[in-house]
Order: sequence, then structure tokens, then C-alpha cells
Amino acid sequence: MPIYQLLEDVFLFPPPSHAEPEGLLAVGGDLSTERLLCAYEQGIFPWYEEGQPILWWTPDPRMILEPTRLKVSRSLRKVLRKKTFQIKTDTAFAHVIRACAQVRLRDKKGTWITPEMEKSYIRLHELGYAHSVESWYDGNLVGGLYGIFMGKCFFGESMFTEKTDASKIAFVSLVEQMKNWGVDLIDCQVSSMHLKSLGAHEVKREEFLRRLQAAMRFPTKPQKWTENQFDLLQFQT
Repeated sequence: MPIYQLLEDVFLFPPPSHAEPEGLLAVGGDLSTERLLCAYEQGIFPWYEEGQPILWWTPDPRMILEPTRLKVSRSLRKVLRKKTFQIKTDTAFAHVIRACAQVRLRDKKGTWITPEMEKSYIRLHELGYAHSVESWYDGNLVGGLYGIFMGKCFFGESMFTEKTDASKIAFVSLVEQMKNWGVDLIDCQVSSMHLKSLGAHEVKREEFLRRLQAAMRFPTKPQKWTENQFDLLQFQT
């Protein structure tokens, strides 16, 4: 299949069925707010490294998590009961996204979170589309995640941890709140054993896009989440 070059002034993506086997759909374009929102509502996301052109992906299969299928291990439930971490939302978005990039670089894994990506997603956060869920310990940010919330779908982007279970607690908090809000689709993008252990599973791209289309029928209400938006005390341990 050919890879289509995106026109700089047109927010137009090829049909997902035109993607190459590994999920690469298109090359080029920009990371403007309008293009990013257009991409996410169609199940497409940017993923590239410094020095590459912008690469747009729509993998098949796709990893998702339904909040009702969340798996919480016995050991993680103990951590929840101890209330070791304080969960906050949208208080340190820029710190979270930079920490996600720095952890991958430190571990020599490479990162798609380029300075250009940071700037674009911080802008999405300022506009109320992108959010962070943060784990704090003794006044320090020790873990968290960020992603985009549109319609009734949360698109997870990345997470980091500096203290055991910190990112997992943030993730559990996110999933529980999505359940409370009637959200039944969390996009995890590509498969990982870590997410599988928490209940995520793979579906065919066609199934993901069908469910995404249903989720996008609900209105998107961009807004900043309040500092204590997620009440972990409501989680049934």
C-alpha cells in the first residue's frame, strides 16, 4: 500500500484500511491542534522520533481497556488501602510529559516525545483536551500518565514512574473515574505486557474504529480537571 503525504493546509487522512501492515498510514503534515484532534477522532496518532518526519499510525490489532475489565492485583490493592500516594489531576501536565520522555531516554529506549510533541500536547492541555493523572509522595511527583479525552474515549499516551506502583495507582485512578463517567473505551494504542496485566486486550482495528465512532457521538467538553478530580477513596479495595 502507498503511504500518503499529508498536505500542509488540509486536515485529510487516508482511510485506515490503507495503512501498511505495521499500522503506518501517513507521513508529514504538522502537529497543530486541529490536525491532532482530527486524527484522534479517527483512531490515528503521531509516533516518530527526533529527526524523522511526522509519522501517523493506526495499528491493527489495537490495544484497548474497558474500565469494567480492570484487573487489580492483590499486592496493588494493599497499596491502595495504605493510601501511599496522593492522586492529583492536571496540576503538573508539562512535568508529566517531560518525565515520560526523560525516563525513556534514561533507559535508552528512545522516545517519540520530541520537543515539538511536548509543545503541541501542552497546548492541547491548555485548551482542555489533554490531561494528566499524577501520583504524589511526600510532596514530590513520583509517577503519572497523560492522554487526551474526547467524547467518551480516553486516549492514553504515556506514563512514567519513579517509585514502585506510582504509575499503576495513577492508572487505576483514571480507569475508575472513567467508569464513574460512563466511559467504556480507553485506547492503549499498542500491546504491552504491563497493560495486559491490568486488563487491557487487543481487538481488530475494525472493531476499535466501530467502538470509537460510537464514543465520538458524545459531545467533547474541553475543560481542565480539578486538582482532586479523582477521589481514590471511592475505589472499592
